[in-house]
Amino acid sequence: MFVAHVALPVPLPRTFDYLLPEGGVVKAGCRVRVPFGKQQERVGIVVSVSDHSELPLDELKSVIEILDNEPVFSTPVWRLLLWAADYYHHPLGDVLFHALPILLRQGKPASNAPLWYWFATEEGLAVDINSLKRSAKQQQALAALRQGKIWRYQVAELDFTDATLQTLRRKGLCELASETPTFTDWRERYTVAGERLRLNTEQATAVGAIHSALDDFSAWLLAGVTGSGKTEVYLSVLENVLAQGKQALVMVPEIGLTPQTIARFRERFNAPVEVLHSGLNDSERLSAWLKAKNGEAAIVIGTRSSLFTPFKNLGVIVIDEEHDSSYKQQEGWRYHARDLAVYRAHSEQIPIILGSATPALETLCNVRQKKYRMLRLTRRAGNARPALQHVLDLKGQRLQAGLAPALIARMRQHLQADNQVILFLNRRGFAPALLCHDCGWIAECPRCDHYYTLHQAQHHLRCHHCDSQRPVPRQCPSCGSTHMLPVGLGD
Repeated sequence: MFVAHVALPVPLPRTFDYLLPEGGVVKAGCRVRVPFGKQQERVGIVVSVSDHSELPLDELKSVIEILDNEPVFSTPVWRLLLWAADYYHHPLGDVLFHALPILLRQGKPASNAPLWYWFATEEGLAVDINSLKRSAKQQQALAALRQGKIWRYQVAELDFTDATLQTLRRKGLCELASETPTFTDWRERYTVAGERLRLNTEQATAVGAIHSALDDFSAWLLAGVTGSGKTEVYLSVLENVLAQGKQALVMVPEIGLTPQTIARFRERFNAPVEVLHSGLNDSERLSAWLKAKNGEAAIVIGTRSSLFTPFKNLGVIVIDEEHDSSYKQQEGWRYHARDLAVYRAHSEQIPIILGSATPALETLCNVRQKKYRMLRLTRRAGNARPALQHVLDLKGQRLQAGLAPALIARMRQHLQADNQVILFLNRRGFAPALLCHDCGWIAECPRCDHYYTLHQAQHHLRCHHCDSQRPVPRQCPSCGSTHMLPVGLGD
């Protein structure tokens, strides 16, 4: 009788033992359905199989169902997750389930789920599009549908919404259908589709250095000012990686950065580019995840959790804006995706590129200790110009609502030219201090001697150093005056 040691998504640092059914065969990394608690069933992941348990065998419950014939994790990802659970001292079950798409956590098959798409009906192809003149969005949507089907996950990238398509559907002009994706090998038809930009000397040096180390682990800090052409370096490196039939993982800190990045990568390569971020529905995430695992996706672009995507033949990892705090998971299992990406690259013996205009201190420390190698891009690429910066001395100037006359004049000049202006206030709260206009008393935090920030909406004072809070005083505690005024600019 064999015993499966199963990790469950519960906040306990242990596995749970279950008897395998007679003749049942399961590997580490496979999912099983097991009884847990009173009249509950849970999906778990087998960590190991043995012929013994610390509990008497007659007290063990049996596995209800073996869900997978093969592990859902690739070997490198499995090793990464086991190491990460130990390194971060977090329950293994939570770590393993965090790395899975939601549908797999629920016990759904680890196979491609049908994807939904919109298409124009015969009536939608025949109708006069001007009959929808009262709704420009509907006209736009129908015109797009006449060009071909629109996958549901693509709607977010277009200028109309799913609600617009639902309205057209009620009019009989379009319909929804599903299609199960089939595997196609991109390697047989891979070419570089887009035009290559001419690399400057620094870019060419960086690409050459990384290209010479594609077959082994190496960590590269690509430090370049904004506009220096870091993305073009990424693209050139990926061109070499894809030419070897390998895949690439490109990580970005936020969803908002992905549309431009995706467009540039798709324009450059005649190869499948998949996206993984929280804006996708469960089926779309599973489909992209499986395409990477099966080798169908050449490039995966994603946010923090895309790090745990299994690849058939991963060749390089790129971390754009590596200094960004979005790579740190702040809830539940608290990990740093950048650091785990370096561990994964080392485990798979592939290069990793950390790109930033303002590298993190720990990254610079690793460069100093010769764990990473630095590549500098000091010049802006192409026709990019450095941003013009002016420092205004406010001493002796008569401010209007906190703004200097020179700033107001320049703002007026831009607005009259139909340009836009952003004023960035690098502070929180309604005002940075509360002042007694009669005696000059200022509300200070008793813990750290820092001025309290006034939060008008909550009607309290708050110290943003130690988080001390207190109500806004009705009168000055020093002189008793009620003439209390906020000082400085805020939001």
